[in-house]
Amino acid sequence: MSVKVNALDHLVINVSDVARSADWYRKILGMEIKMFDPGNGSPPRTSLIFGNQKINVRPRDADKVEWFTADHEAAGSDDLCFLTAAAPEQVVAHLKTHGVAIEEGPVARQAPAECCGRSIAGIRRQPDRNLVVSGRRILTGVAATS
Repeated sequence: MSVKVNALDHLVINVSDVARSADWYRKILGMEIKMFDPGNGSPPRTSLIFGNQKINVRPRDADKVEWFTADHEAAGSDDLCFLTAAAPEQVVAHLKTHGVAIEEGPVARQAPAECCGRSIAGIRRQPDRNLVVSGRRILTGVAATS
């Protein structure tokens, strides 16, 4: 029997300042900040909710016993790519309003055709220098709305 993954439950980003990073994702990308109880008497954790997706925000220096994690956790080592229905010009204007520097773009990027197709993306960094890309999916030359 083969196993085929059909969705991503969540991912974890390591950050130097949970509150600062969570607020950046809320303010800049419109994500909802939620606290959750991981159980086992551990302190509450912070997650970012958008669509049907969740990102857990882990303090870079969290204890590995308390918060089991990857072997090489480091703030600023993530590349995150998000899709938006907003036009590239709207994304650029929004980022400028919030003082977010765009390192590249908007530029056309090619994703695997079976995944997302072509997108127009703006590339920038969040407070821990994680690379964050927001793109608008392009299907056969027409921007998708979802």
